[in-house]
Amino acid sequence: GDFAKSVMGGMNPPPWRVLLLGCVLLIAAAPRAQGRVDTEASADSTTKLFNEPYRPSESRHYEVSSSTFAADAAKQFDLSYADGTVLRGFNGKDVVQLGNFHGMAPFGVITECNSPDFNGVDGILGFGLPKPGYEGRTLPNPILFALTEKGIADSNAQELSRKFSFFSTNDKAEVQLGGYDPATCDDEMFYTPSLSPTDFIVGVTSLKFGHPDSIGHTELLKFNDPTGGEYLPAIMDSGTSCLVIPGSRLGGKLDNVPFDDFTNLWDEGTSFYLTIGGKTFEIPYHSWFLSATSQTCVQPSPDGMEGLLIGDVFFREYVVEFDMVEQTRPIIGIAKLNKKYTPVATSELGYFHLSQAPRDKLHLLRGEETMYPAEHSSRLDEVDQINIFNKKGTQYFMDVEVGTPRQKFTVIFDTGSAVFGVFTKKDQLPTEIKQVLSHRSSFKIRMDSMNSLMSWDYSAAHPSQNVDLSSDTATSLAMASADLRQARGSWSGGGFAAWGPSTGAGLLLVAVVANIVAGFQLVRKRSRASRTATVDMAGVYGAVPLSIVERV
Repeated sequence: GDFAKSVMGGMNPPPWRVLLLGCVLLIAAAPRAQGRVDTEASADSTTKLFNEPYRPSESRHYEVSSSTFAADAAKQFDLSYADGTVLRGFNGKDVVQLGNFHGMAPFGVITECNSPDFNGVDGILGFGLPKPGYEGRTLPNPILFALTEKGIADSNAQELSRKFSFFSTNDKAEVQLGGYDPATCDDEMFYTPSLSPTDFIVGVTSLKFGHPDSIGHTELLKFNDPTGGEYLPAIMDSGTSCLVIPGSRLGGKLDNVPFDDFTNLWDEGTSFYLTIGGKTFEIPYHSWFLSATSQTCVQPSPDGMEGLLIGDVFFREYVVEFDMVEQTRPIIGIAKLNKKYTPVATSELGYFHLSQAPRDKLHLLRGEETMYPAEHSSRLDEVDQINIFNKKGTQYFMDVEVGTPRQKFTVIFDTGSAVFGVFTKKDQLPTEIKQVLSHRSSFKIRMDSMNSLMSWDYSAAHPSQNVDLSSDTATSLAMASADLRQARGSWSGGGFAAWGPSTGAGLLLVAVVANIVAGFQLVRKRSRASRTATVDMAGVYGAVPLSIVERV
């Protein structure tokens, strides 16, 4: 996130931090018997990423004295986001109230935070998908999955469809559980299957730019040697403020640099034309150019990212439905937003005869080929419309309640991550929980949605690195700025040998070289960015907004 702010004229972080995006991300398996994964080094390094500390006094904290709370302190997490934010804690379970629905659900009890982005808020609510492997078994089940799971105690969400919709206006926003209110749409909902079973990823086959009244628009995605089936994966992410487009040729996949072309073509009144599954969606000038500050909301992608991030500039023009009913992969629906619709002020429960995604047709698609319109259904769907706090059209917060009696929290709403967690005071935890925390290992995970595009496999149409870590291993995410430690032990499934000093030294050398390359690219991008209006956005990349409070 701060990489973008450095490139586009915002805050100036220390140079070494900017280079972190060019580092090699190392995953090392180590026997759980060795004890806690070393997090002290990362804690020291990540605190240096921000110009001010996280202030716990500005957040509300969950009281574990809730009569319905159950701790699972043996399951600890260490979540790392793209902007450098780190959240640590353990799993718990309690009654969670979300809009008009409630039930006994798992959640993250956050004991440590390094980021001032959480000053004034109480946690994060990820609406993403469950992750596979040990990661998925360690983290709390995403909240919408948990509430709709059959047999959950104290739940009134058993019949709620496992899907939600989201859209934003300039000053308000709304999430709709169970489907969407047809009144929010100005035209028909069109559907496409996600390219990934674990992320909301669509295939973008074209991105054009130009004036709406001009005859031809300029193609920004000029594929090398096109045959007709080319696409770039794009994540639909409410935690990303802007439209993030390639800042390089993507290793030869493109004959041009899209962000360079955008800076050269930039003009008042211009629009982007994004094609997904053969259907084109306009992102008009007033959506990606912030007139109040005379700044653009278009950013170059960091080095290594293989696609696009479609952020809030899109949600201000379209209603997006995230359908997770199918276990194989989600379905994404898009319809033009009815600008006359006024988002609800308080949670409202409604019943609608909704058209449904054409599942039989979508099953035949890989994902990027085409979009199909909705099919008529006689089913009466229950939809809970929940108001979202919208700050400048770039940051979204919603209220949830946890525990008995209910404790109210305001949390960041995010479609790009899957963890729901609220803060607690570590020093006030019961002794038995403290003892477990001091003797068990934490599991370190990178949570931002951008990570999925760092290793995209075009032949398989999903992230190429999908490592299932068994329960007797832990991960260590090491970067060039941190301490590269030797990993001893064996891969539980075979085929993994112990790393010796020579291997570790080689990996460190690769990481250092990557940093140097990133440095040169940063200078190039800074020079390029100076040719166009720039944006100092609160949150550009990843799952966590970069600024919750106003900065003067």
